[in-house]
Amino acid sequence: MNPASTDQPHVFKGRLEDCGELFAAPADQSLYESMRQAGLDWPVSCRNGTCRSCIGRLVTGQVAYDIPWPGLSLEEKRDGYCLSCIAKPLTDFVLQRA
Repeated sequence: MNPASTDQPHVFKGRLEDCGELFAAPADQSLYESMRQAGLDWPVSCRNGTCRSCIGRLVTGQVAYDIPWPGLSLEEKRDGYCLSCIAKPLTDFVLQRA
C-alpha cells in the first residue's frame, strides 16, 4: 500500500510595497488569490489576464505563468510588470501597485 502523498506546495513570502503588508503566497496559486486569502485589497476583474486591471510591478522576486501570456509587452515584462490574477510566485517577492 502506498502512503497518501503529503506534498504541499512551497509557500513564498509576499509583501505589498505600498503598505508593507506581508502575506503567504503558495507556489500553486496566483498572487491575487494569495492576497485575497490574506484579506488584502487588490484590483481584479477578469481573472484570466486579459483586462489588465490586476497589473502590478515586481520590485523584487520572480513569477511564472502556466501559459505564455500575451497580456504584457516584452518591455513591460523586462520592467517587472506582472498580471497578478494569473502570475504564480517562483521566489519571495515584493509587489507594487502599477
